[in-house]
Amino acid sequence: MSWAPHTVVTDELVDPAPVAALSALFDDGLGAPALGDELPPLWHWAALPRWASSSELSIDGHPFRGSFLPPVDLPRRMFAGGRVEFVRPLRVGDITRRESRVAEVTEKNGRSGRLVLVTVETVLHDSAGEPAVVERQNLIYRDASTVSDQRPEPPEFVPAGPPLTWTDDAWTFRTDPTLLMRFSAATANAHRIHYDWPYATGVEGYPGLVVHGPLMSLAVAQTHRLADSPTVSAIEHRNGAPLFCGQDATIIVDESTRTLIGPDGRPRTTITFITR
Repeated sequence: MSWAPHTVVTDELVDPAPVAALSALFDDGLGAPALGDELPPLWHWAALPRWASSSELSIDGHPFRGSFLPPVDLPRRMFAGGRVEFVRPLRVGDITRRESRVAEVTEKNGRSGRLVLVTVETVLHDSAGEPAVVERQNLIYRDASTVSDQRPEPPEFVPAGPPLTWTDDAWTFRTDPTLLMRFSAATANAHRIHYDWPYATGVEGYPGLVVHGPLMSLAVAQTHRLADSPTVSAIEHRNGAPLFCGQDATIIVDESTRTLIGPDGRPRTTITFITR
């Protein structure tokens, strides 16, 4: 299949509805940014949802590859992180011009086998036409794990309540299937690993439902916002390993860096904040 990178330009509403949905999901007392309010760091992932037509969806729930994204033949997709610069305020209710393109496609052989790294560059302009958000986002594609004949049964989930809680001088991050479903809806993410237990465990070989990489990054960024910390001019974020639904995680603060640690003590998401 012939494919070449190209720039996609769209004019989009910074939609107050998914912004309110994300605020309700966090349920942290800050309230939803209203019309005209500045969008918090990384909230453009929810405020600018892109719903693909049903006929465009592949078996995993993502749009077929080979149009905007390259026709990578590896089944597993991972949100690996990136860098976001906040140049000017982007406000709820603005019409933003989005310019996106695939900047790099790199094939490698890692410890777990062949993988492909795809870097997507996006620029969001404010209502005056000036660049407001400049982002480089990394996606990793890899082979699926071997699926065991003994597939795990879904556990008895307990409602997590607000996903972020402050106890004993640390943040705890909790999830349940409802939270993952609500985040999928708010961000127009139909990837089945986040809500379809038989698919996640029986096709892609995960031990359970996978917590969204953007949700982990947003949760870490939200603790910075809750601490009333200095204004952020850029964020560098990296997702190193999956977290599974129902696993408690802890967010560790070390100067300008915050890291979400899984129950095994391994980092899942690390964010470095560059402040003004």
